[in-house]
Amino acid sequence: MTPSSGMDRRDLLRHGLIAGVGIAIPRVLAADWRRILELAPDRPYLEAALRAERWIRGTRCDATSLWAPVPPPGVDTFDRSALSLYHGAPGVILFYLELHGATGEQRFLDDAVRGAQALAAAAEAASDHDSGLYTGATGIAWILLEAHRASGRDDLRASARRIAERVASDAKVEGDAVWWSDSTDIVSGNAGILLGLLRLRELLGDRSLDLARRAGDALLSASVADAGGHRMWYYDRTVKPGPEARELPNFSHGTAGVAYALATLSRNGGDRRHLDAALDGAEHLTALAVPSGDGTVIRHNSLPAGENLFYLSWCHGAPGTNRLWRRLHDIDGGARWITLEDRAASGVIAQGVPEQRTAGFWNNISMCCGNAGVAEYFLSRYRRSAQPTDLAYAKRHADDALARATVDRDTERWIQAENRVSPAEVLAQTGWMQGAAGVGTMLLHMDAAVRARRWKRAVTLPDAID
Repeated sequence: MTPSSGMDRRDLLRHGLIAGVGIAIPRVLAADWRRILELAPDRPYLEAALRAERWIRGTRCDATSLWAPVPPPGVDTFDRSALSLYHGAPGVILFYLELHGATGEQRFLDDAVRGAQALAAAAEAASDHDSGLYTGATGIAWILLEAHRASGRDDLRASARRIAERVASDAKVEGDAVWWSDSTDIVSGNAGILLGLLRLRELLGDRSLDLARRAGDALLSASVADAGGHRMWYYDRTVKPGPEARELPNFSHGTAGVAYALATLSRNGGDRRHLDAALDGAEHLTALAVPSGDGTVIRHNSLPAGENLFYLSWCHGAPGTNRLWRRLHDIDGGARWITLEDRAASGVIAQGVPEQRTAGFWNNISMCCGNAGVAEYFLSRYRRSAQPTDLAYAKRHADDALARATVDRDTERWIQAENRVSPAEVLAQTGWMQGAAGVGTMLLHMDAAVRARRWKRAVTLPDAID
């Protein structure tokens, strides 16, 4: 989504999801980074992440103390996207927490706290109450709580609690179920809010689990049967099956994300009904998989134009959907789930990316749709498998991202087309899912992995496994 376009991510579902290629120029090491790097020279991934931070730092708006989702700096583009985990300040705060975890530098934690305080003030004053995980209040409450945990600041916890209370009060009760909108999905709907509520239990107590269970029950009621009689979910509960109905089966907007949320709920206060629905959704997804080399891929959407279109990153590809296989394996230990994950990972590699830019892997470098999301997933595999092939493939994506960067002395950014259907609309963004914060975080994780350091993510997103 282009934040300045006036369209939100939901408006783009019927079109599809996308990155421009910057020209890499010689990278210059800024003086204020030398102390961080002096004991460990030749760390290109860390250097690039630090340059990305310097570019993001220059986009902070004086009036709000938040970062512009889309620079130029000093322009207070304060629409809803500025407060979203997908495009806005929460993702930049997450990057600063990761920088602090990777380097131990206090100034990065200070910037995270300053941003969190500004985010809290803006969010509490906002009249537009979107409750989504990636689009609204659930994501904001979660990142403020994480900033509190990192800094110990009670004001951030208090703000997180007030915003979490807003999420709870905005729930629309329908019998035993609750909805916040007609969306079922991870990005803005019940599935993502459910996962966020499981992370906000220390703020809301038993009410958090009760709402999560009722959100899960709502998802059960919103499922429809596929041709084989298995459960599937559309991204909007008002969509009815038919030849014009567009299913997006993968993680961000479809069955994979909903089933993942229900499976996660089943082991965190839910019950067998939630797990059974997740297992049934898994059967729907396995029926959609088609060969890709010695692996498989799942189509982007169900319409004729989408049956041979395969996205390959978090939103509609294996890096997102494989979270369901991993979660089901965590629950029952079944070897089948590992096989499905491995085949899906092989299917991505067989598509020839990142060197070959396919229709579903266009000029995008981001966590959502491009290199960073693929690299993060294969780094996660490497942490579990210790297989050099997983690290090597993650490195291919990280190196390709570096080659596509635009570097201006001591700053670095990625000019890309967010949306596949708008390849000419290229810009550099600051945020998590489509910008330098997400790419920079992936580079921090790559730096740790190639140096054979024992590492973990400083912050684990509510929809992530680890």
